[in-house]
Amino acid sequence: MQRQFGRYRLALLVSMIVIIPIGYGGRFYLSPELEGLRNWIGNLAYECFWVLFVMFLLPQISPLRAAIAVCLASFAIEVSQLWQPNWLQALRATLLGRLVLGNSFYWADFPQYVAGSFLGWLWASLLPGRPTAAQREREQHGRF
Repeated sequence: MQRQFGRYRLALLVSMIVIIPIGYGGRFYLSPELEGLRNWIGNLAYECFWVLFVMFLLPQISPLRAAIAVCLASFAIEVSQLWQPNWLQALRATLLGRLVLGNSFYWADFPQYVAGSFLGWLWASLLPGRPTAAQREREQHGRF
């Protein structure tokens, strides 16, 4: 079973390595006139990356659960941008804080998070080496 997870994790890792430059390239290197497209590409890649990351850490869970959890966490992070205490603003002022927590609230991001989580679910579901539901169940309960 670990070998099966190992193959799947390798596919997830390669996928994450591929998605990072797509997201950053779309968000930071497209023309400023394409602001809407830049946001869509960046948010889709962001969500997709986090679904793949969760699956990398927890390959025994279903991609659907990972996608739902990531989408809900992104909703919470987006809403948290309405709350601006000094310590949180200081954290958001750092590069890592800005990349993970964002810095401004936009209602338009919510559909993009849903679409990105869907894309992440689809991507994680179609990767080679993904353990079957029965294999994941056996792994979770320690039965081989």
